[in-house]
Amino acid sequence: MAAFSLAPLQAHAGLFEDDEARRAVLDVRTKLDNLQRDMNARLEDKTDKAGTVDLVNQNEQLRQDVAKLRGQVELLTNELANAQQRQHDFYVDLDNRLRKLEPQKVTVDGKETDVEPSEQKAYDAAQAMYKSGDYKNAGAAFSEFLRRFPDSGYAPSAQYLLGTAYYAQRDYHNAITAQQAVVKNYPDSPKAADALLNIASCYVELKEKSAAKKALASLVAKYPDSPAAQTAKERLASLK
Repeated sequence: MAAFSLAPLQAHAGLFEDDEARRAVLDVRTKLDNLQRDMNARLEDKTDKAGTVDLVNQNEQLRQDVAKLRGQVELLTNELANAQQRQHDFYVDLDNRLRKLEPQKVTVDGKETDVEPSEQKAYDAAQAMYKSGDYKNAGAAFSEFLRRFPDSGYAPSAQYLLGTAYYAQRDYHNAITAQQAVVKNYPDSPKAADALLNIASCYVELKEKSAAKKALASLVAKYPDSPAAQTAKERLASLK
């Protein structure tokens, strides 16, 4: 907030530099025009020899003054261009910073949703840990993500990955609890069918065949057209 509260002052300063530089250029050009008119007037008025010598000296001085003024015009013109470029760069930088703070549209599991920058950063960090095989820290990161962003469009995926992170650590009871939360809280999410499949896998590992079959049957009944349903049918056949 402090950075943006300075923006109006910086923008005003940029405009002030432009106006000041423009005034300086106009002032120098006015002086240049006056000197040139004075030189022309003297040339017309001086006709005698002594006056001509004096005029030559004055003319040389005027030429030097004109050269200096032209140099000042060039310098001020360059400073004005630099001030305008700084002002342009300032507004571009300000616009980019504002865009980074705005929610972004993303597609999650086929649905478009708004995601805050901090939300995206937290999810990406947790997912990076998961993909690297750091399941313990990934699980903690997904838990924290769900605490901070319970209504996030990433919440179903975060809850599901939390369950699979537990499963990867052979913590099957916590994995079941996490995946049951997916089925209960996000029944319309594509992750719900995958959660039931993971629940069945946990029960198989726990040697609870009956519970595994029940989870697979529930999956086939609730999500018959899901890719996970075909896998569930195959596992049911092998459990008979």
